Amino acid sequence: MCDLRNRYSPMKNLFILLLLSISLNVFSQSKELKTLSKFMIGSYTSQEQHLKDTANYFDIRLQIQPIWEKQKDGYWFYVEQAVADFIDKPYRQRVYHLVETEKGKYSSIVYTINEPLRFTHHSELLEKTLTIDSITEKKGCTVFLTQDSSGNYPGKTDDKTCPSDRKGASYATSEVIIQPNELKSWDRGFDEKGEQVWGATLGGYVFKKIK
Repeated sequence: MCDLRNRYSPMKNLFILLLLSISLNVFSQSKELKTLSKFMIGSYTSQEQHLKDTANYFDIRLQIQPIWEKQKDGYWFYVEQAVADFIDKPYRQRVYHLVETEKGKYSSIVYTINEPLRFTHHSELLEKTLTIDSITEKKGCTVFLTQDSSGNYPGKTDDKTCPSDRKGASYATSEVIIQPNELKSWDRGFDEKGEQVWGATLGGYVFKKIK
């Protein structure tokens, strides 16, 4: 007897792929995703928090700039973080890819850059010299976000999925709250026993948007 399930499964798979493609295209251009991207973009400082508690928080400068704006698969950003006293030597340079995976759920996928210091203060060079296929995803380090009742966007990584070897860590976690003019970020590293070995201990950094 002919198995009709096998006969029609290719057509069914094609239909599913078509629906997924349509859904992803809609989400990639959604109003909510655009709002979140606008919240993220800007220049930030944690100076106010640092002055209130110099023992526990550094004066950090954070830049989030849009790149590859012709892409239609969500939004891409160049991210640069540096201690204010060493602004020309950022300790973190990344590419983030912001997408909406389903209605009201967002992912900020993190990528590393080869020889990142060449792009310090020059995100425009990414458009000319860096291609999407030359960056490397940090597997397990994606930040998953939603929108809360106040219109802000809290999010975090999954538990114990983001590898880290800094200061003897086994894994890292990130928690964020993205608001129109403020970004709260708490990055921490933990060893195999679950004990914190790096990162702020009293709470996350509070970055105020300055432009």
